[in-house]
Amino acid sequence: MERNSETYQTYVEILNRELVSAMGCTEPIAIAYCAAKARSILGDIPDIVKICASGNIIKNVKSVVVPNTEGRRGIKVAAAAGIIGGNENGGLLVIADIPPGVKYHIEPYLAQAEMEVEALDSESLLEVEITVAKGDESAKVHIKDEHTNIVSIEKNGEVIFEKQEGDDAAAEGGPDYTMLTVADIIDFADTCELVDVAEILEKQIRCNMEIAEEGLKGDFGANVGKTIMMEGQNNIRTKAKAYAAAGSDARMGGCELPVVINSGSGNQGLTTSVPVILYAEEAGVSHETLLRGLLVANLVTLHAKTDIGRLSAYCGVVTAGAGAAAGIAYINGGDRKTISHTIVNTLAISSGIVCDGAKASCAAKIAVAVESGLLGYEMYQNGQEFYDGDGLVLKGVENTIRNYGYLGRVAMHETNTEIIHMMIKPR
Repeated sequence: MERNSETYQTYVEILNRELVSAMGCTEPIAIAYCAAKARSILGDIPDIVKICASGNIIKNVKSVVVPNTEGRRGIKVAAAAGIIGGNENGGLLVIADIPPGVKYHIEPYLAQAEMEVEALDSESLLEVEITVAKGDESAKVHIKDEHTNIVSIEKNGEVIFEKQEGDDAAAEGGPDYTMLTVADIIDFADTCELVDVAEILEKQIRCNMEIAEEGLKGDFGANVGKTIMMEGQNNIRTKAKAYAAAGSDARMGGCELPVVINSGSGNQGLTTSVPVILYAEEAGVSHETLLRGLLVANLVTLHAKTDIGRLSAYCGVVTAGAGAAAGIAYINGGDRKTISHTIVNTLAISSGIVCDGAKASCAAKIAVAVESGLLGYEMYQNGQEFYDGDGLVLKGVENTIRNYGYLGRVAMHETNTEIIHMMIKPR
């Protein structure tokens, strides 16, 4: 692929846009960021806070620990962390650097501030609107569609910033994700000038392996990664599942280490990258081959997730497991046919996993997704595959990806609604 071609430049732009650092689950972090921005516009610590959030945000914040809050959970905690110690210019690292002397003010603030949470009746799956007030002063910040995408800001009832309705990544000159195809992803990985992508990939290797190792050393959530390692099977397959799961154990348990995300999710970033890194080490391939394998893994994950959207009833680690398996196939010398069938096999195996919020069990789902990816790859290596008409599998990898994208975005919409209702008001 020519370096100056539109496809090449688009892929580099997508990677730079998507592979960013985040500390903590990205949904509570979106609330913390929105709250920190509202506090900065107000110019003071508010004594009244109203948090309005879409159902998917509520679902993903309900059970996960918010970093730098001494193990606390919930929407109000996330907002308080952003207000008390958040860096309004920090993006997804908004509460990464709260000093110890400041974080202890979160609990008394929660006790004294008037805080209200309301579910938004919104078509957008990812939406947060926070209004803060003190005395006669007020501010409102509105985020929509992406975790740090501010669409409007108000001060004392006056709009001081607003994006036009319908502004999206493409309208703002962002990359065209429809240009992603498996064939072009492999071509890009083969020919990419690594200087264009090395910095973000090196950060992904460093950050995601560090939190995976921390998850295995510490005591986080249900310790899924540690449990897998206790199986006593000292092989690369076990290690790949355990390390990826352990990274999620730590993230969901409030670990104060960043990860490099994929598709807006740290869990998807871990699932996509950690197995590829470990398999490359086991195989003894060059560092260059590892970086090119990570290009395949990350872009396949993004491609498979694009039609589904940021948040859904469809668990995103399934697509990340397919991406990881594609990356592993690539570093082992797999051609386009092998990689394509690996993706199809993986999606056919585990696409029934639902997302019922961010929490400790996400680590177990990651282990299942990695196992599905490895099985999908090994099936094709042994001459086995799923064919057109086997469930939702269609002829051709692109058709199959589109079909499962429709499943996650449209067919599971009502499932998502019911999951949210069940989590908010248990039967």
